[in-house]
Amino acid sequence: MDKNIKKYFKSESIFFISAVKWISISTLIGVIVGTIVALFIKLVSFGVKYVSSINYYYLFLPIALFLSSYIIIKLAPNAKGHGTEKAIEAIHKNSGRSDFKIVPVKLVSTLVTIIFGGSVGMEGPGTQIGSGIASLVSKLFKMDDIDTKRLVVCGISAGFVAVFGAPIGAAVFAAEVLYIGKISYVSLLPSVIASYSSYFTGLYIGTNALNYSITYIPKIHILMFLKIVAFGIFIGIAARLFIAFINFTENIFGRIRFFNPLKGIIGGVIIVIFVLLVGSNDYIGIGENVIDTALSGGKLNNLPSLFKAFTTSIPLSSGGSGGILTPMLYIGASLGNIWAIIFNQNIAFFSAIGMATFFGCCANTPIAAIIISLELFGHSTSIYTSVACMVAYLIMGHMSIYPTQILVTSKSPSIKYDAKNKISLRSSIKVMLHK
Repeated sequence: MDKNIKKYFKSESIFFISAVKWISISTLIGVIVGTIVALFIKLVSFGVKYVSSINYYYLFLPIALFLSSYIIIKLAPNAKGHGTEKAIEAIHKNSGRSDFKIVPVKLVSTLVTIIFGGSVGMEGPGTQIGSGIASLVSKLFKMDDIDTKRLVVCGISAGFVAVFGAPIGAAVFAAEVLYIGKISYVSLLPSVIASYSSYFTGLYIGTNALNYSITYIPKIHILMFLKIVAFGIFIGIAARLFIAFINFTENIFGRIRFFNPLKGIIGGVIIVIFVLLVGSNDYIGIGENVIDTALSGGKLNNLPSLFKAFTTSIPLSSGGSGGILTPMLYIGASLGNIWAIIFNQNIAFFSAIGMATFFGCCANTPIAAIIISLELFGHSTSIYTSVACMVAYLIMGHMSIYPTQILVTSKSPSIKYDAKNKISLRSSIKVMLHK
């Protein structure tokens, strides 16, 4: 047989075997992660429903944040913060490997934080739980560093979709969130398989995938295009301010020099005082009711995005555990809501665009945000979301809510930089404008 033919069949055989291998193991990861995260979601929903029926339940938040911080410090310090960031860090620092203790610790600490009013989400714990389970599986199968990274991306995808639905968007998010200017295409197939496996597992167990009906279609497309460009600029600026505020709050609590769990008490007291002053519970907890109101066309008051940024930054900075993506969806939807009210536009339409754009901008994952918009809202919204996302993505520059993302390609060809720097190491990036 001709050598070229032998070489061809050999390479095709390798591709086939590799595909079978990754389809099998990705399906396994998706089912395991989907089951655990779905049960976690049900437990959180039950806890929130039970505890929120107690008058002034948020008064227990200082104790909850203390317990959350104490559990994390004593058992798994890497479970601190908003999950997805730690999963990204594990891939870049440890080839995806992490301590499995993170999984139960993240479950318990997040449950305690959310049910007593912590303004955090479940997607961060979902992705970190997914990455922890994937790391354990890779250890059991004795995988090398490259395969472990791919498997952890599968875990991130499976954990993300278990919370939000949108399986294709979740898979792209997991492959896109690691870098700025690059998508991990080698991880995309297993990520998609794991995402769908987790998605259908969650539906079987009984979790509800998000789905909104946005039927408004603009009549004058050129005029709407210009409005969307302006809106994208607005969202990009708001996202930069949000990240700056999160970093500022973390720095403030980082300077407090005493037993870390006591910071949780301070943070909890601040939130309790805030709730009593504003006289509303709308800005604590997950906030799904506010998002639903915005996406159904209901009017919000003028300050939900500012208040939500405040109530999110305090628990995460002072010791609480949970995700930051759900608060970003809340803030994005409320920004779109306010924009529509001010400029007399369709409220549900701009709330949906704002929700997807703010998330994609803060996370530097515009492609994932566009796809998620398509899956959640339909084509009439995603066409315009794509414009807003790309505009906001440029306005964001090299900032990120996930500081351990790797900067691979600059967002502007007019800027030179040292490649493969983490966003958190911006001081080491050499920026020079082309002459």
